[in-house]
Amino acid sequence: MRKLSPIFFFFLSLTYGYAQIEVSPTLEGAINKALEKSTSLKNKDLDIEKLNLQEKGVWNKYIPTVEASALYTYFDNKLTVDLPTATIPIVNYPLFDGKTAFKNYGNIFNGSVIAKTVLFSGMQIPNGAKAIHEKAKGTVFLKESEKDGIIKDVINTFDQLELLKEIDRLIKESEKRLDTETKRVTKAIEQGLAIPYDRDKIKLASLELASKKIELDGKRKLVYKKIQYLTGYSIAEIENVQYDLVPYLITNEKLSTQNKQEIKALESFKTAYEYLLKKEKGTYLPTLGAFGGVSYSSLFNANATTPIVTGINQALYLGLNEATISNNWVVGAAMKWEVFSGFERKHKVHEAKINIEQMQNQIDDTKEKLELLLEKNLVDYSVLTQKIDITQQQEKVAGNNLNLAIKQYKEGLINISERLEAENDSYKASVNKTTTLIEQRLSAIETIIATGDLSKKLSK
Repeated sequence: MRKLSPIFFFFLSLTYGYAQIEVSPTLEGAINKALEKSTSLKNKDLDIEKLNLQEKGVWNKYIPTVEASALYTYFDNKLTVDLPTATIPIVNYPLFDGKTAFKNYGNIFNGSVIAKTVLFSGMQIPNGAKAIHEKAKGTVFLKESEKDGIIKDVINTFDQLELLKEIDRLIKESEKRLDTETKRVTKAIEQGLAIPYDRDKIKLASLELASKKIELDGKRKLVYKKIQYLTGYSIAEIENVQYDLVPYLITNEKLSTQNKQEIKALESFKTAYEYLLKKEKGTYLPTLGAFGGVSYSSLFNANATTPIVTGINQALYLGLNEATISNNWVVGAAMKWEVFSGFERKHKVHEAKINIEQMQNQIDDTKEKLELLLEKNLVDYSVLTQKIDITQQQEKVAGNNLNLAIKQYKEGLINISERLEAENDSYKASVNKTTTLIEQRLSAIETIIATGDLSKKLSK
């Protein structure tokens, strides 16, 4: 595991405008596991995949479609007609005298293969496909933004675990010192040099430490559970993550929100709406298509009665064995132009313009909010960075006071309350130093997240 001192971070910040986030190989492994495990990121990938399929589906409308059909029909009907009476010349035989009925039956078969394709769609197809493509790009940017949040969560959660380890170390050191004091006071009581009150005060302080240990165990379990949820790590794998808890130092130079993924996503969504507007305007234009194919049609085993009576007073039957049209090739073009649609297209065009205006308003508002957030994060970072030095001095002073209090208590110069107060002050100062360091690291990460460059600034 590489260890970088705060001084190295300072020079790194001067070189690059602002420092990279130092992560050890084991911490990087935990981050990668969290990114792989994230259900939200997986769903984002599926959303992107669906949008890519939708884009392909729109472009595929230019690909000809081929339809094959077959139809068999048996018909049996009665046709009644009422025509003016006609007379057959020479024989002077009347036809269609009043209502005349024809009885018909037979078989019909039709089969065809037809190919159709779009030649011109009023630019609706390309504009619709480009709109989906831009929406997919925006979703990719949102996915990257979500990665930043996961990275921050993983680093901060492991930092919380480091804080608990530090608290555990401080409690053990305090217990060791109080145990030594207990033994010394007990011996002094036996020799009449101390009173039971001192022993009870030390006992009370030890019980307070025991209470802190119970609280610490509960917090540790929750932190382990969260890390397991984020990364899927086992307890052993969590314990294997090692790194130095050092401050992240950045400068105020060259910080900008222009690379923020949320802004890029919104700009992509706006471009998508612009393509949708062009698509809606394309509905004013005609659509052209072409088709071609071959068909087979046949009428067979058909019969029909007629009103004509033969010489033996029987109706004349007409039979048809077969009438077939085969290899009937057809090729053609078609145009469809919806000249007036009841203002529906006008309303959709207006709606598309409103969507673009709303998205631009959202972009402008988001940029302002991100600038404010960046300024806030920089202020928080600056305050916490300055507090680190103060808390280190406080820890050093509290430690010196504790050592002095131990010596003075042994010599009887201070009472037990003052001795235990020094112990408590030292504990609080050490915890405060580590807490401030973790808050400073989190503030630095959030500052870089506001610029949209967290992934670029991670170093191993």
